[in-house]
Amino acid sequence: MKHVIGVDLGTSAVKLLVVNETGEVVMEVSKSYPLSHPKSGWSEQDPNDWVRETIAGLSEVAAALPQATTQIEGISFSGQMHGLVLLDEQNEVLRPAILWNDTRTSPQCKAIYEKLGAERLQQLAKNPALEGFTLPKLMWVREHEPEVFTKAAKFVLPKDYVRLKLTGALHTDYSDAAGTLLLDIEGRTWSEPLCSAFGIDPLICPPLVESHACVGQLTEDIALATGLPRQTPVFAGGADNACGAVGAGILEDGKTLASIGTSGVMLSYQEEKGKTFGGGVHYFNHAAEDAFYTMGVTLAAGYSLSWFKQTFAPEETFPQLLEGVAEVPPGANGLLFTPYLAGERTPHADATIRASFIGADSSHTKADFTRAILEGITFSLRESLDLFREQGKTIERIVSIGGGVKSETWLQMQADIFQTPIVKQTSEQGPGMGAAILAAYGAGWFGSLKECAEAFIKQDAVFEPDCNRAKTYETLYELYKQVYPATAAICKALSSFRK
Repeated sequence: MKHVIGVDLGTSAVKLLVVNETGEVVMEVSKSYPLSHPKSGWSEQDPNDWVRETIAGLSEVAAALPQATTQIEGISFSGQMHGLVLLDEQNEVLRPAILWNDTRTSPQCKAIYEKLGAERLQQLAKNPALEGFTLPKLMWVREHEPEVFTKAAKFVLPKDYVRLKLTGALHTDYSDAAGTLLLDIEGRTWSEPLCSAFGIDPLICPPLVESHACVGQLTEDIALATGLPRQTPVFAGGADNACGAVGAGILEDGKTLASIGTSGVMLSYQEEKGKTFGGGVHYFNHAAEDAFYTMGVTLAAGYSLSWFKQTFAPEETFPQLLEGVAEVPPGANGLLFTPYLAGERTPHADATIRASFIGADSSHTKADFTRAILEGITFSLRESLDLFREQGKTIERIVSIGGGVKSETWLQMQADIFQTPIVKQTSEQGPGMGAAILAAYGAGWFGSLKECAEAFIKQDAVFEPDCNRAKTYETLYELYKQVYPATAAICKALSSFRK
């Protein structure tokens, strides 16, 4: 039977899915790598860690499925967005990658607005200037590490560096390029006005291709290192959120995705050009050709839960941490949590805001705190959903993927807070499945991306909103929204005391 491999390059690990022609996941491999925080607000990784662990994952696949490897007809990628990887003339890394959740570039974002103004920036980039995007990172390196910047011949996004090392070919796709703040999103080319305004040589930008484009084959060295055939086709792939949307079947208007990984995303498909919701949410190219998506982001969604576990219950597994949460009533016995551990993106573009537990007293248990975290993450995603609805977008159903589907209690919580049916699919690996679908479509298994997604994606369960709980959550949500304005100035003042 034919197979494809979807490689999902995340913030904490690379995950590989081996998928057959019926859409069945026949093998999953995960390889972790470290994340570095040299200073408060900084977030970096060594790009060669990504390459090493991806090769290790491919080798594990080849060793475990020796017969299947001769039938692999494509590898494609999903990758964490916005990360800056600077390369020299020999395509070697010049410095650690600056990641999407790095917030050091507030002065550069301010400079972007001072240069262009908010209205002109919105016209050109269709998105606000945020610390996580790639352009401010380029500006930061030029200002603070000029000796590095002068050696830079190209920049790429994280997954593109891995693919470069597997194939020797350097490209990026439109969905990932859209998150750089340098792309003409509707013109589908690097923006000359944006590059010119900020002194960025367009030649530093990588060539652009479609997400399903075949960009090469494995090099001889990689074939030997992994045990995979030299002629294995490699496809471009897409940004993790775009691939998550493909992997969840968000390929027509009215379909919406809630994805809870390290960050959290509320994403909705659209074909109509120019509807940017006033800049309140992101507007990016989809991995599907000639399509777009709008997206709100919670920077520390699943990360809030993993931080809590690591800090206060490191000996427990996640299932153990979630034990007892179902018995805690909505509102966590009077405890609210705002998931601003790393600042926030939507609807508060604020790098200095920080997380809060509001209402804690001596009666609260670990289960109360855990439930408050789950509710706070979901309230934050609800704020993005409200931005869509306020602009007239119809949300019929929401497909949930990522860590949020591992708990039925959390799935029901999403239905009650979003006041919308929540769909759980048989595979929650949206980005990895999306990458596999792009490989299968690129390899010619199906006539369209949508046809491939319909064949691969299967529904597992639907969680309907409960009217009584939804009413309770509506009251709590109104209280939640008061926390940001009440704490923003305090957090900004406290920022001078951080390391």
